[in-house]
Formats: sequence, C-alpha cells, structure tokens
Amino acid sequence: MSATIRQPVGPSDQGDLIRVTNLLGGPRVLKARPLTQLDVHRLLKIGLPQKALDHLVVTVKIVKGGRHFEDAFGMTYRTYQRRKDPGKQPLSPEQSGKTWTFARVLAKATEVFGSQEAAEKWISEPVMGLDRQVPLELLQTPAGVDLVNAFLTRLEYGVYT
Repeated sequence: MSATIRQPVGPSDQGDLIRVTNLLGGPRVLKARPLTQLDVHRLLKIGLPQKALDHLVVTVKIVKGGRHFEDAFGMTYRTYQRRKDPGKQPLSPEQSGKTWTFARVLAKATEVFGSQEAAEKWISEPVMGLDRQVPLELLQTPAGVDLVNAFLTRLEYGVYT
C-alpha cells in the first residue's frame, strides 16, 4: 500500500509557491497550482511548459534579448529561440529546475527589496556580502543557489554579516 506524502506547508511557504507560480504564468500556464514541494518536484520532473519560460522571459527585463539568459536558465538564448517552434515540447527536467530556481530566487529577492525592478538590479550586479559575486552567476550551481538564498534570508532579517 502506498501513502501519499504531503509535506505541510506554512503560510510563508504557500506565499512563496504562489509568487513563483505567478512569475511562471500562473496555474493557467502551468496547468496546475503546486501546493507542496512534492507537487513542485512532480511538475519539474515532467517538465514545465514552454509557455512558463516564455512568460518569465517577457516579464523579466534582465533576461530579455539574451542578456544573462544562460546564467538564469542554463541554456543559450539561441537554444530558447529554436524551442519556440510550434508543437513545443515541455522543458527538460534540468531546464525546468533551472527556470524554477531562477523564479524562486527572483520572487524572494522581490519580497526582500520591495519591487521586481530592485530585485533584478540586485540579482545582476556584484554583491559585497557575496564576495563581490553576481547572484545570477551563482545560480549556476546548487552551492551558489544556497549562498544566494542564505544571503537573502539574512537581508530579510536584517543580518548583513
């Protein structure tokens, strides 16, 4: 007998999932609203719809036209353009994971800095508290993602060192 694992999600976690989902076009584009991290896992495993990445590219100024595109999504802008053909396949699990991670970090930075514009500026410039590294470039590895998330959490709570 198999039991369904539903990790409880607190109000803060639920808000995070909603913000990330909205950055990706909302339930209409995703064809679902993930309520738990397990839901997110399943969604990423089957692959985000191409329209989710399209929505993110249109709404995030720093990745338009290819600038910072590969850092954010793990694919070149040219690869993205080739994918935009009719009969779009979902993103691969790896591309989906990179896209979700970028959206999650951007959503958290938007919450911390108060606007998406301020978050985009922060995420694309060297940060003293990250040893003058660009947060967007750190998103290329799991360790870098952890560093960026930990730094945003410290900023959120007013701890700068």
